[in-house]
Amino acid sequence: MSNLFNFRQHSWQDQVHRYAMIGLGGAFGAIAINAFLIPHHMLSGGLSGIAMILHFLFNSPIGLVVALLNIPVMYAAYRLMDRSYFFCALYGMLVFSVIIDATQSLAKMNIVDDIFLASIYGGVIGGVGSGMVFRVNGSSGGTDTIAALLKKYYAFSLSYVGFFFNCLVMLVGAFMFGFKPAMYTLLSMYVQAYVTDRVIQGFNTKKTVMIMSENAEEIAEAIMNEVGRGVTFFYGQGGFTKDNKKVVFVVLTLIQTAKIKPVVNALDPTAFMIVQDAVEVLGHGFSLPVKKNIMLDQ
Repeated sequence: MSNLFNFRQHSWQDQVHRYAMIGLGGAFGAIAINAFLIPHHMLSGGLSGIAMILHFLFNSPIGLVVALLNIPVMYAAYRLMDRSYFFCALYGMLVFSVIIDATQSLAKMNIVDDIFLASIYGGVIGGVGSGMVFRVNGSSGGTDTIAALLKKYYAFSLSYVGFFFNCLVMLVGAFMFGFKPAMYTLLSMYVQAYVTDRVIQGFNTKKTVMIMSENAEEIAEAIMNEVGRGVTFFYGQGGFTKDNKKVVFVVLTLIQTAKIKPVVNALDPTAFMIVQDAVEVLGHGFSLPVKKNIMLDQ
């Protein structure tokens, strides 16, 4: 059974931060729709995409329609999900719905008259908003909640559910407004998904470096003294020679990675060095772990 960590296990500051991030993220999403997507007849994903279609057809308020479409979703979440998840999703949905109707005047300003730039900026701002919500394990209802329900009871992938639903919305948009706005909608969705992922993971991309050398001790000492970064030794064995080897492992910033290359080359020009991306690094010397209310399958 899926469950959520109880909110009572966290301080009120954590909860205030979580709800503030959800509210701010909803505001970013609403502004992205009104300022960049609506003027060019582009659509967003999820239930807001359906609400936008109805807005284009009947001039109905997007926020109100989003709230109405979410009624059965919220009811299902109340009955089937943890109460903490329900209140979080309800709050996120209401904030988004209220702000998108409160900022509808932005759609008349036509801030960006180029549809390509509008799709990019709409995706970026919407992605920042979504990333802020998901980074604190929040929700704004809609297909996020539908996907969470399907994952809980049918083991469906959240990303597949969202992708399938967005494809349907985009096909309807293509039928209504032509393929050009639909293609820019797809571009905007891609940008939003990418930015969302970056915000969730954090922009603290680091490098992990593994160095295999006969002079592992000297290289490790030089890294600690000249770069100021601690190292770890792994112990391995050569597959061909069967010789035991020390492997130097270190996590660095981009600038520090550039610094250690000449250091390693000076001590051992034949050293074998592997440099890889580390998307998020938590711990002493980089960043402290963030307390999160994480959904787990038990």
